[in-house]
Amino acid sequence: MTSARGLHAHLLDSLGMALASGRYPSGTILRLDELTTRYGVSRTVAREAVRVLEALRMVRSRPKVGMTVLPATDWNLFDPQLIRWRLAGSDRRRLLGQLSQLRGAVEPVAAGLAATHATAEQRAELSRFADEMRAHAVAGDMGRFIAADVAFHRIVFLACGNDLFVHVGEVTATVLNGRKELSLLPATANREALDWHVLVAEAIRRGDAAAAERVARSIVEQSADEVQRLLEP
Repeated sequence: MTSARGLHAHLLDSLGMALASGRYPSGTILRLDELTTRYGVSRTVAREAVRVLEALRMVRSRPKVGMTVLPATDWNLFDPQLIRWRLAGSDRRRLLGQLSQLRGAVEPVAAGLAATHATAEQRAELSRFADEMRAHAVAGDMGRFIAADVAFHRIVFLACGNDLFVHVGEVTATVLNGRKELSLLPATANREALDWHVLVAEAIRRGDAAAAERVARSIVEQSADEVQRLLEP
């Protein structure tokens, strides 16, 4: 028997992906009774899922009206869960392009700032995760490779000293994990990109902001090109 938590997660994913794919266009009215019947869940489970969608600003509930689907421009587009739903849809190519543009605008700057603000512990961790990425790539363990890659980029954002960048940085983690889930990874890791991660770590360790920013930009651009090639028909 599926638990209430499991039913909630299933309903939330189903609704989230339906909204993200445009199945329920902006202005559509959804009613709680319809959701309970369509998805075979209790009103309690349906309400919990709707609360999450409201928090993401995807719908707005009004008494005696129901839930109105809001325009995508109102949504909390940086939320990792929402990004995951959108990546699962048919519009993933355009979304990945937009996410790559966002990474290109922010991540190199964060790397440059990290060269100035990173702690000794963060500098050491960056070198460690860059080495782990290489080791996992050589071993062919893409799951652990991605985990090390996510940790590397997360530390760059944490080390940059800008709290706003940290939140935007979660987009990078979501994109990397999404590429794994959607099989948008090459059979083997790009050797040049592995070298670049080592170079970013070294630049941050010695406090060279210009070098850290320059090499981080190469990483983002290579990743964007790689995704577009893998998405080609």
